[in-house]
Amino acid sequence: MNYEAYLDEVTTLITEKYGISDEAAIGMVMRAQEDDFFSVHDDDPSICTLERAHQDANSVFRKWGPNTTAAGKDR
Repeated sequence: MNYEAYLDEVTTLITEKYGISDEAAIGMVMRAQEDDFFSVHDDDPSICTLERAHQDANSVFRKWGPNTTAAGKDR
């Protein structure tokens, strides 16, 4: 899948797995992008797979989720 579709998939998985709003999930993905979490994905679209999206959804939620600061560090 292309980079944009991949980000949409990660966002959707976050909402489904963690029961949070679309707006909150979009915010997490945007913060992850700002911190260059997805840089490699943009450079190498071959890693934009459904399996990787599940892994990245978990990572993004853990690092940028509701119990963390915008910088991605635990409170």
